[in-house]
Amino acid sequence: MKNVIFDNVSKIYRTKYYEVVALKDINLEIERGEFIAIMGPSGSGKSTMLNLIGCLDKPTEGEIYIKGTPISGLRDNELTELRRDTIGFVFQQYNLIPTLSAVENIELPMIFKKVEPDKRRERIEKLLEIIGLEDVADRKPVEMSGGQQQRVAIARAMANNPEILLCDEPTGNLDSKAGEQIMEILTKLKEEGVTVVLVTHDESLKKYAERVVRLRDGRIVDVFPFSS
Repeated sequence: MKNVIFDNVSKIYRTKYYEVVALKDINLEIERGEFIAIMGPSGSGKSTMLNLIGCLDKPTEGEIYIKGTPISGLRDNELTELRRDTIGFVFQQYNLIPTLSAVENIELPMIFKKVEPDKRRERIEKLLEIIGLEDVADRKPVEMSGGQQQRVAIARAMANNPEILLCDEPTGNLDSKAGEQIMEILTKLKEEGVTVVLVTHDESLKKYAERVVRLRDGRIVDVFPFSS
């Protein structure tokens, strides 16, 4: 099953005086449970591509399908529901709420979805086990290392059991050891059937991906290994 399909997608940002072609004629299919890395220099279109997969933006031309659903015609509330139920986001800056503990940060998406308290507690226990942070459950972000904060951010992204996990430079602020721990967690999630889409500048991380998509000037210039 294809979780994400780009069908001849272009994204053009226009103002009164100029236009910027962020992506041009992108065709790509991402399988369910695949680990894919999107790589390329700054300005190549990586973040735009991630925003489109995350339904934070819509294509100017072409169509994007998320689990078979074309996103161009969706209303804002439908896009919000699709993001909430299908997609998790992990950012370089962690983006944890500083006044909340690790558990409270993880729980927040489930509260928005109105998940019952008993099910929230059960899910939090499982996620803390996956990220290996049972001992910091009550700590606030300032009391955790960068690696611990990023692991909590991954758990929060997985709170509503999304099928697609989007990771924007998730190891960018971490030392090599913490970065390896993050990549091991992402690999474990992939093995459990989660589709992982990683945007990174770090060439050392491509070994974790099943495919590497390279962008330059808004176009795909290489996919390795080539899909069948």
